[in-house]
Amino acid sequence: LTGVYCSLYQPVEGRLGPQPVVLDHTSGFEGLLFVDDDLLGVIGHSNFSSIRATTCVYKGKWAYEVLISSQGLMQIGWCTLNCRFNQEEGVGDTPDSYAYDGNRVRKWNVTTTNYGKSWAAGDIVSCLVDLDEGTITFCLNGQSLGTAFTNIKMGPGVAYFPAISLSFKESVAFNFGSRPLRYPLIPQENLQDLLKAHKLLGYMKNVLSSSVSLQEDRLLEKDCSLWRLHGEPTVLITLAHIFNQFAPLMIHYLRLTTAILHHEKSRKYLLNNFTFDVLRSVVFFYIKTPLRVKEAGLEELIPTTWWPTHFDKEGKDEREPADESADERLRRRAYERGCQRLKKRIEVVEELQVQILKLLLNNKDKTTGEASRYIFLNKFRKFLQENASNRGQHPTALCPPEYMVCFLHRLITAVRASWDEGNRKSPGSVSSEEAYVPPQLFYNGKVDYFDLQRLGGLLSHLKKTLKDDLASKANIIIDPAEIQTTSMDDLDEDEESGAAQRPFGAAAMGGALARPSWLSSPTLGRANRFLSTAAVSLMTPRRPLTQPEKVKVRTLAVEQRTEEDIEGSHGNDGLLLGRPLEEPDQPIADKSLLEIVDGIVMMYNLSVHQQLGKMVVVSDDVHEYAVALKDTEEKIARCPARRPDILEELQKSQKVFAEKLNHLSRRLAWINATIYSKDKMLDVYWLLCVCIRTIEHADNTGSLFAFCPEFYLNVAMNAYSALKNYFSPANSMEELPGYEETLTQLAAILAKHFADPRIVGTDIKDSLMQALASYVCYPQSLRAVERIPEEQRVAMMRNLLAPYEQRPWAQTNWILVRLWRGCGFGYRYTRLPHLLKTKPEDANLPSLQKPCPSLLLQRHMAELLSMDKDMAASFLNSVLNQLNWAFSEFIGMIQEIQQAAERPERNFVDTRQLKVCATCFDLSVSLLRVLEMTVTLVPEIFLDWSRPSAELLLRRLAQLLNQVLNRVTAEKNLFDRVVNLRLPGLESVDHYPILVAVTGILVRILVDGERQGISRAASVLLSDPCFQLHSIQHLLGEGGDSSSSSAAVTATTTATARPVIGSLGSSVAAPIPSAAGNTERKHFSLHPTSEEDLCPICYAHSISAIFKPCSHKSCKACINQHLMNNKDCFFCKATITGVEDYSKPATS
Repeated sequence: LTGVYCSLYQPVEGRLGPQPVVLDHTSGFEGLLFVDDDLLGVIGHSNFSSIRATTCVYKGKWAYEVLISSQGLMQIGWCTLNCRFNQEEGVGDTPDSYAYDGNRVRKWNVTTTNYGKSWAAGDIVSCLVDLDEGTITFCLNGQSLGTAFTNIKMGPGVAYFPAISLSFKESVAFNFGSRPLRYPLIPQENLQDLLKAHKLLGYMKNVLSSSVSLQEDRLLEKDCSLWRLHGEPTVLITLAHIFNQFAPLMIHYLRLTTAILHHEKSRKYLLNNFTFDVLRSVVFFYIKTPLRVKEAGLEELIPTTWWPTHFDKEGKDEREPADESADERLRRRAYERGCQRLKKRIEVVEELQVQILKLLLNNKDKTTGEASRYIFLNKFRKFLQENASNRGQHPTALCPPEYMVCFLHRLITAVRASWDEGNRKSPGSVSSEEAYVPPQLFYNGKVDYFDLQRLGGLLSHLKKTLKDDLASKANIIIDPAEIQTTSMDDLDEDEESGAAQRPFGAAAMGGALARPSWLSSPTLGRANRFLSTAAVSLMTPRRPLTQPEKVKVRTLAVEQRTEEDIEGSHGNDGLLLGRPLEEPDQPIADKSLLEIVDGIVMMYNLSVHQQLGKMVVVSDDVHEYAVALKDTEEKIARCPARRPDILEELQKSQKVFAEKLNHLSRRLAWINATIYSKDKMLDVYWLLCVCIRTIEHADNTGSLFAFCPEFYLNVAMNAYSALKNYFSPANSMEELPGYEETLTQLAAILAKHFADPRIVGTDIKDSLMQALASYVCYPQSLRAVERIPEEQRVAMMRNLLAPYEQRPWAQTNWILVRLWRGCGFGYRYTRLPHLLKTKPEDANLPSLQKPCPSLLLQRHMAELLSMDKDMAASFLNSVLNQLNWAFSEFIGMIQEIQQAAERPERNFVDTRQLKVCATCFDLSVSLLRVLEMTVTLVPEIFLDWSRPSAELLLRRLAQLLNQVLNRVTAEKNLFDRVVNLRLPGLESVDHYPILVAVTGILVRILVDGERQGISRAASVLLSDPCFQLHSIQHLLGEGGDSSSSSAAVTATTTATARPVIGSLGSSVAAPIPSAAGNTERKHFSLHPTSEEDLCPICYAHSISAIFKPCSHKSCKACINQHLMNNKDCFFCKATITGVEDYSKPATS
């Protein structure tokens, strides 16, 4: 590549179009796309969407860069204005458009040929066009892939636009030159300078690692990290300049870097002048994951590859299986030895990187101005601010997440070493093992949290509403001027149409479309302008204040802070100003280290957790290919000799799979050594413990807990999830020190805060609820919930049993269902039985978690419901209301699906509609299971009619059970027809799950109860107008023409349950016992004498109640149900003050 390539921002002749250069979301697109607020990031939202830039070029040399955010199907390059794209053809598929596709490793211009290398998320593609020579070239991460196209069309009327086509959910971010290009194209003459610099660095390294032996008169080699120079030698300042220009090269000279950083002035020069430019310094702590194994020398380090070949019933890899052959064992052990060799090599580099950080964390070098640690800390916070503020807006300005992961681990190691060193000097302080961040940091304004959300909402709002609590608990007075500016800001921002508060993506559809929730970033939101780091000035009191004296807070920018602002001095607490009474008065650690730990937690939340999840893909790929290879080998063994053609194809597949596995197993070894090693697991575990302790301390401050940033709870939940899901099976969570106690502490946090009124954010509430739901799914974490103090367990159950209205109830309902699974009728399955019947060989069927019911939590639920009658009534009434809604929605949807399926023209039912339909069905089943749980644990709620609402609840239950049975069991009905369509997405919809749930309730109230309760339940069931005997016969598998589905239900019912179901039939068929008959006939006569005597609301029962004072009438069931939610009369809207029994006067 010769000559200078210009970015599209440079004012050079040869370009046409506006500044700034952005994506053309008004006319230059095809298909549906979501475009970021800055019009540089784009996400495909249809089959194959295309979009071009607003600026074109017609002569000269031009370049732009694209950050690949997802590595799927995309074609990136140049096109002319005449190119017409559609959902099938994009950039490179028309005559005057040219593209590179790193997913399929090809270049496109109507036809396609192999070109370049495969790209991965995080890579940067440079697209270069030379309109003097007529060539187009692409580079990947600064390396030229060679000229892709020559003799491209040029001349009058021909100009090229940057353009891209991308498939659904793929995303990229463009840099047309608004920021410096990550890989600027260096002209040939400058390339010589770069090579010279490289040589000079080599010479410097040789000088530093050599010494002259006067005795032997020869050069001796020595470790250059031991090299020392005192004073201010020119050579070091020169080196600092080289650093500034060529930092990315310096990764090869880590020891040289360490030697230079030992020199105090050079260290501070570097810290002040370039550390934490987004890329340059963090590159020192990065160990790049090799995409191409050969380049990384992994074939020499790990000559023998291995992958799992034995899988258990769940399809998971077995560790050291019993039937492993001798050859397999040898290969596995050779592979493990290779992994160990690789790990040792990597540890050497990691140790050097930690050494560099320890030098930067030095807080004793005060002879030449401020200590290194405080310069580093202020730069570090600025770095975090850039990454938190730009998230979702300028992806190219962010530090790549893979760099963040490495930096986080090195920083944890260095900070813990500094912390423990300080701990040894002051024995009373807290060790790094017990580290936490004190709650003062969250409200005293000394640490800037940018615009990150707090648990109680926006900081401006909290400062206004909790200013009295701050004054009384922490002796902090908010500067009134600051509150004033905040309120003015609020007014300004409200007038700005709220656009700043909720970012919208400009959707390339001709009109603006709201950005979907999954696109919005948790760190975006209204910037609190006044919120910057605060320093403290003592207020002159108007009246004598009692000790300790209250302090007023004012703001100070990050860069302006000094060591005194951070560490404090002479009675000034620095960062720990405003210690609440609940907080122990003991030294913790250097305050600067506390702020760095706080930054580490924030960094994990910004992108590290996401990256840890991404890298699991490699181990998933190894598993998939191993299964495919094993399957292919089995097919080869079965292939008949007369079909050599099939055998040849199978052997080709076998070769491809084996090659891919060789590559992936070496890559996995690298990832396990750099990302999922035992040391890294301990780092994440330490972070989890820090978050748990921080949340516990913040929680003790009462109302001030609202100031705690949301990310602490997020990191606690995410770090646990990472330890459980990402680090296994190589490292087991059970081996972590104090693992069970940590699980219990986290369980207590989830149980307490999922319904904490101090937490207002809906996203964080949902996350807490989901984390608790996942926690009760697994035996170990469920036992942890059972170990928390009884008072907290009961409070958790009380919150779970709050009425299902005005709150997200589906999640809490799942939690109750999971506590019950394994105890209900026919409720111990881990695969849906009806699916096993139709496709027994399919191992990919959705597998449910093994049941692990909690009898202890069930007991708490039973006690709460039986003792608190009002709570029981409102809870069950809300469950019945939601069941009525969910089942009605489900029936409405299957009607629409059935109508669509019966239309003669070929059409597709919307997959989203199918998903919603299946969700409504699952909700109905889970609500029925909660009713079964309640009926089993506390039958008296329905059957003890001395309780005020028992009779009404039983009638409502009977009514809903009859409706469900009638809809599901009718012969050749709507439900049957939709189930028999076997639509993808509706696999879970079948007779079995819903009928066994209903049967469980019926068995409990009609078979297993006391005699009086059984008779009441039977009479109510029979007196319900919807009752149909054939539904019960269908359940029992009786009746002449029972459908196959009913037989399936009967077949799957166990042999022991059969006599129980049989007795159900006789119980229902029995006449209404006379014991309950008198009251029944009094209120609900089954045969009213005339239509005038029927209740005018339900027309099912006789009039049996009269309202006071308006004297309107209805049956008792209708008025009782109405009064649960409303006190106004049905007919005249008068407020009902009382309801009296009514019996029709005898006629003469």
